[in-house]
Amino acid sequence: MKKLLLLPIILISCSSSNDEKTFLNLVDSEWQRGIDNNPIYASSIGDLRFNQDWQDNSISYYANEKLHDESVLEKLNALSTDTFSEDEKLNFLLFSKQYQDQATYQKFDFYLMPFSHRGGIQLEHETVSILPFRNKQHYLDWIERLNKLPIQIDNAIERASLGIDRGMVPPRILMTRVLGQIRIQAETSPSDSPFYKIFKDIELDLTPEEIENIQSSARDTIANNVIPAYQKLLLFFENTYLPATRNTIGISEIPNGKEYYEFAAKRFTTTNLTPLEIHNIGLAEVARIRNEMQTVMDQVNWKGSFKEFLDDLRTNPKFYFDNPEDLFTEYLATSKRLDPELVHLFKKLPTIPYGLKPIPEESAPDTTTAYYQRPAADGSRAGYYYVNLYRPEVRPKYEIEVLSVHEAVPGHHLQIALAMELDLPNFRKYGGFTAFVEGWGLYSESLGYDMGLYKDPYSKFGQLTYDMWRAIRLVVDTGMHYFNWSRQDAINYFLENSAKTKQDIINEVDRYINWPGQALAYKIGQLKILELKDRSKDRLGEKFDIKDFHHEILKNGALPLQFVEENINNWIETELRADS
Repeated sequence: MKKLLLLPIILISCSSSNDEKTFLNLVDSEWQRGIDNNPIYASSIGDLRFNQDWQDNSISYYANEKLHDESVLEKLNALSTDTFSEDEKLNFLLFSKQYQDQATYQKFDFYLMPFSHRGGIQLEHETVSILPFRNKQHYLDWIERLNKLPIQIDNAIERASLGIDRGMVPPRILMTRVLGQIRIQAETSPSDSPFYKIFKDIELDLTPEEIENIQSSARDTIANNVIPAYQKLLLFFENTYLPATRNTIGISEIPNGKEYYEFAAKRFTTTNLTPLEIHNIGLAEVARIRNEMQTVMDQVNWKGSFKEFLDDLRTNPKFYFDNPEDLFTEYLATSKRLDPELVHLFKKLPTIPYGLKPIPEESAPDTTTAYYQRPAADGSRAGYYYVNLYRPEVRPKYEIEVLSVHEAVPGHHLQIALAMELDLPNFRKYGGFTAFVEGWGLYSESLGYDMGLYKDPYSKFGQLTYDMWRAIRLVVDTGMHYFNWSRQDAINYFLENSAKTKQDIINEVDRYINWPGQALAYKIGQLKILELKDRSKDRLGEKFDIKDFHHEILKNGALPLQFVEENINNWIETELRADS
């Protein structure tokens, strides 16, 4: 009788054990499927099996992806996590959230709006920045990829046409930027094409004849396939697509747009905050930072108004370089000053280095001040901090320190490169949550004080400007996409409360229009990390060690904010118990 009673328990135990194995196999197979379906990403991490291919961007592909993700959720829902290890329970929650969010996102059919001024089919030449060009075959592979580019463009036109039919079209103000970018590709010669740049100086151990053969083949491909495809795109875009785009800017103006924004706010912040709550947090932060800015103005004995101070910062030549070379040199010098200070704040540093590069000139006029590109997974490419040298007369010197700690170290490079070295599933190593990643980047700006930065009052004002910038995002992003603000309302609010130059502000506002909700993640993530830091200091007292705190924040990779809070609370209790 006892044996019969034990049998169900044994069966349940075996079933639960099989569930964990099933989950691990599913994680592995989905990761591999993601690589197989994304040849560019595969090449960037050193998997060159598809080095001549593009990702499928057809309408049928997106329909199949939707069905596939639904099937993955069905498999996950059929599993029991009762006997999973604690680590695997967390992996299960994160993996499930990833697919739940993706399934919700797919309901809104954003693939029907394929064009963006911040990247996309008209800027595919920039793809070379993440691809290997270490031997002759790599160059030939890129030429073969370019031969297939017309298919990509045709698919984008087909998706955009369906988008017009369904009322899924982007704001015209952004698409006028895209039109200019398409013209650069369509109205050029093969030798002057942005796609030819990578072929101009081939630094390989090849004979002059071999190099000329590669270059000749590239020119032929650009002349016969690339430029004609972009000319076709230009004709469609100018005559059909641009006239069909909308004059409004908020995502609430497209079908189900308000519902989407509510989802996006939760997805990007990993919280349950509503757009109204986020908007009010932004207003409160703007008021707080404004008071701190006034303190700096008092330090420099400014006698005029706040507006006059901002105008002086935007127009006084002493705050700007007059050429891109000097601006880039200052970025390099600042980055070198940061690196030695990290040992005072962190127990562990990444092994892979980072470098600096200018943002490509074709996209620089339409993009923001800087961005970070992660290292290659196989270690073949360092991380890169890209800086905008377009119009140096609008790139303030007093922003260089704060921008560098955000994009390079201890901001994005340190956090992302460390995560890539952790013993975690690949979807966590190379993925993550924006509220954590960007929250950490913004939090890192405050560490500049611990690293000997912001000693000049104007540099300190630069740090406050960047903090203000992210607070303003909460107000203007929700304002435009949820509360019917105009583009000019957002620009004016920015100008009234920030020392950012008008060039930067316009590009920033257009970025928020282009990517609803993403800009909310920075400040919400930063506020949570600062809250946890203050809590740790308060609870641990003299036992608090900044190195330990940072280690606890970073050791699990990028997580939703509630999991970060749970981990820090557990760490605090563990430290307190060790003392008792």
